[in-house]
Amino acid sequence: MQIQEFLNYRKELLESSKDEEGFVQQTQLLSQILPLMVDAKLLDSEDYNESYFLNTSENLKLNGYTVNESSERLQLLIVDETSIDITLSEKDLQISTKGYYDNQFKRVTRFLNKAIKGYLNDEVQDADPIRPLLSQLTSASGVDQFDVVEIFLISATATTETRGSIPQPKRIEFDDENISVAYTKNREKVQKDLLIIKKLVDLNFLYDVLISQGNREALLIDFEKLFDYKIEAIKAAEEENFESFLCVLPAYILSDLYKRYSSRLLEKNVRSFLNFKKGSANSGIRETIKNCPEKFIAFNNGITITAIAKDIEENNGKMFIKSLTDFQIVNGGQTTASLYFTQKDGFPIDKVKVMAKINVALDVSEEGLNSLISDISKFSNSQTRVSAVDLGSRSPQLNKIKSLSDSVVTPSGRKWFFEKSRGEFNTKLRIASSNKGRIEKEYPKNYRFSKEQLGKYFTAWGDQPYVVKKGGEKVFRYFLEEISGEVRGKKQINVNRDFYEKLISKIILFTQLEKIYGQGRSSLGQIRSAVVPYSISVLYIYTDGGKEGKQFDLSKIWKKERLEDELVAFFTELMGLMNELIKKYSESEDYGEYAKNKKLWECISASTEIEKFMSSKTAQQILYRYCISGKEKKDEEIKEVDFERIQSNIDVHSKGMEYYNQLRAKYEGFSKFQEEKMDKIISSIIKLEDLNEDILRSESNLMSEIRKNNPEIFDQINTPFNYKLESTLKFIILRYNQAIENGIEVQDFFKSILQKKSQGISNYTSVYSKIALELKSGIAPSVKDVHLASNYFSEGMPVSTNKEIINKEAINISLNVLRQMVDWDSKMKILSNGERTYIADLAYELKPLNQFHKKNAEKHLSTLLNSGFKLK
Repeated sequence: MQIQEFLNYRKELLESSKDEEGFVQQTQLLSQILPLMVDAKLLDSEDYNESYFLNTSENLKLNGYTVNESSERLQLLIVDETSIDITLSEKDLQISTKGYYDNQFKRVTRFLNKAIKGYLNDEVQDADPIRPLLSQLTSASGVDQFDVVEIFLISATATTETRGSIPQPKRIEFDDENISVAYTKNREKVQKDLLIIKKLVDLNFLYDVLISQGNREALLIDFEKLFDYKIEAIKAAEEENFESFLCVLPAYILSDLYKRYSSRLLEKNVRSFLNFKKGSANSGIRETIKNCPEKFIAFNNGITITAIAKDIEENNGKMFIKSLTDFQIVNGGQTTASLYFTQKDGFPIDKVKVMAKINVALDVSEEGLNSLISDISKFSNSQTRVSAVDLGSRSPQLNKIKSLSDSVVTPSGRKWFFEKSRGEFNTKLRIASSNKGRIEKEYPKNYRFSKEQLGKYFTAWGDQPYVVKKGGEKVFRYFLEEISGEVRGKKQINVNRDFYEKLISKIILFTQLEKIYGQGRSSLGQIRSAVVPYSISVLYIYTDGGKEGKQFDLSKIWKKERLEDELVAFFTELMGLMNELIKKYSESEDYGEYAKNKKLWECISASTEIEKFMSSKTAQQILYRYCISGKEKKDEEIKEVDFERIQSNIDVHSKGMEYYNQLRAKYEGFSKFQEEKMDKIISSIIKLEDLNEDILRSESNLMSEIRKNNPEIFDQINTPFNYKLESTLKFIILRYNQAIENGIEVQDFFKSILQKKSQGISNYTSVYSKIALELKSGIAPSVKDVHLASNYFSEGMPVSTNKEIINKEAINISLNVLRQMVDWDSKMKILSNGERTYIADLAYELKPLNQFHKKNAEKHLSTLLNSGFKLK
């Protein structure tokens, strides 16, 4: 069953990787996969240098590369193009032999060997995106810079082994290699080995990262296997869920671990290496190693390590640690990195020893472990400042953005989906099972964004495009510091409706510029990831970031939900110019990497070319039309309504009591605690009561647990979905947002709608008056209110005196008919998910019932009548 889940995920992955013509593109696939690799701490950033190289005669291939933040690690990417062939059978996609993957890795190792020796220089033109990498690999400085080359093979295959008749997931490890290189440094000949590490990124790996919702892959450090060394330790504490050990580590072990695993050693919220600036703690570490290495243990505070399991051996009354699972250095990351870089610069560390405290957390959840790590970091770090953002991303501001994404509707009637944790949307689809088409239609790909993308889009509207170019946690941390007020001298940003509308405008601006720039042969160039943020920053410094008090009116983008033609023309011209300026002012052939340098932005932003462009008639017209005075303010702000909890409640109530009864019968992993929560859920559905946050969180956690352990259960549950409740809440949220957009009192807006539709019949319309009054006060409706309000849609509709209408031509497509169609088909499932959702949108007035839609509805009605549907 698990293999089938991998293959189902592959279909979604490839579907998301198709271009406008329906072909799977390797660049699109990488854009889907790299963020997952960042989550797993394999990469520092999802940004990479797209540099496709293929030599079929010698079987060489490369899709792109990146360099880690501390610059000692070259990371090469290759996509197994055979694995993304949509015609392959499921059997062909199950790989059990290591040799298959070895052949793919060899395409890159051969490329690397030839590149270092300069054999590929004549094959590549100067303008080719691969040229900077080749130049770097053939230069002394480039070879000196890199100690590790990491090859990532991206393959949309499931790695399996067969036990009995059922294939099972299998993990394959690949042996490291070394390439000997010689070069000249400071007029002396140097020889060293480049460590080549190979990592398979297959469906097994991707699916595991996805369902773990962003939790990193546990790192196992086997000291005995790696170093032929066992750590002598003293047990300092032993509690029910916690053990602590004290020990002394040779510095070479920490240095080699950093070389091999880099930032994966460091807890994800601890900042990266701070370098050796004069006066910093790191410069003191370096000086101690150089001048008195034997005193290092006395001068340094040591490091703190966490793990969730250990392998211990006792011998002659002494205790030795052989391995640690989920190894993380949560305090002392700067010490570890300093040891590595000091050794890299030629200073011996063989006499250096480091004190270490090892904390092993036993039987704790991921959340509990993260809490422990945060507390250790918070109370232990004294050498360098650690902000609250460094310690975690469980931010109230992020929660507020999530709430707004559930509450705010765009002028066209859509909502955006904010994926606060990785895999959240995919889990939502999997739980929906046969109804997933409804969710995909409601939230298409271009209406979804992750927290990492959020950081990039927000930061792009500013004067630090080089930070945006770095991507990953770097830009996300900057974003959190900005909105939380962690930056010194800045106030916490008020995350409200106005903030959210501007945020969505920034997302639209960034993503549409990416589309205008393009990819591949028809693009404006090869450095899109640099040109787009740099171009946005130019407009920013001439508007919001300028001294004239002007502000760019982002609300124009919010209202149109796109860029107007003149703005498209402006940015097309600006991005063409930016393409040339990045090349002109870059001090490196590798334009993509150099765009992460602040100096490049300072040169470009102050250049005569930008000044001349922004003084042109085209630019001045844009500034005139889109700028507003900083003193202009919105009308008096109404109290915001948070629809997040009622949305979660309606999701549960719409599934119905029978859904949860079947879930309970089919899933054998229920704990006593979960059984109690399930009783409360079913009871609340029966009584039409609101579920509190604790119950909703438990329900969500349970669904994620089943998604991880027994996802096939979702396919086995066959119960009707209550579209009426869901559509009524959508109707309320839509009308509430329309009232705000049009500056109309919420009560008056609802009253006018009801008067037009009810024609004097008001058995249930009073509930809308109650809802409108509460909305005005900032209160979301209750489940009972939504249920009562849903009856309004059936009120006053003509009821046929005949038990059955046989003449199809005589049936008038009305709201009553449409609602009966939805109710019947939600049980019988004759229509497809998309067709049923379409009828529901018409039935509950989320789409206008015009002649075009009536004709479509008539076709679906005919299908249902032929399948046994009867009008009442």
